[in-house]
This record gives sequence, C-alpha cells and structure tokens, in this order.
Amino acid sequence: MQVPDPPPSPTPTPEPPPTARNASILQVVPAVFASFLGIRKGRAMQKDAVTIRPHQVILVGLVLLAIFVVTLIFFVRFVIRSAGA
Repeated sequence: MQVPDPPPSPTPTPEPPPTARNASILQVVPAVFASFLGIRKGRAMQKDAVTIRPHQVILVGLVLLAIFVVTLIFFVRFVIRSAGA
C-alpha cells in the first residue's frame, strides 16, 4: 500500500516592500530624535529604513546635536550664574 503525497501547502506571498521615496524633514526629525532616546518601534524603524536616506539622518543628527549642546551650555551658564549670586 502506497501512501499518497500530502497536498502542497500554499506558499505565503510575501508583502511587497514599501515603495522607496524620500522622507520629508518632518518625518526625519522624530525618527532621529527617537533614535537619540532609543525608543523606536520595529515597524516604524522598518519604514524609516526604506524612506529615510543616510544623508538626511546625518544632517538632522548634526543639527539636533548642535541644538542639544547649545542648550546644555546655556543651562550650565544659567546654573553657575544663579549659584554665584
């Protein structure tokens, strides 16, 4: 007695990747800010990997870093001046 072959299982069709397009600056800033904090969700990160270009991340990262450093310098100067008074 011969065992019949099992019916072929349906192959799952993979989801097509999102179409590649450049992200706007309003999409890049939150993504880079969330990366600074380390709180980016997996699905959003996958979408960002397709839409955000490396030069956008570098440029926005440098601008946000400069804003952070300037804010920190002003805050430290304010604390030093208020402590000396």
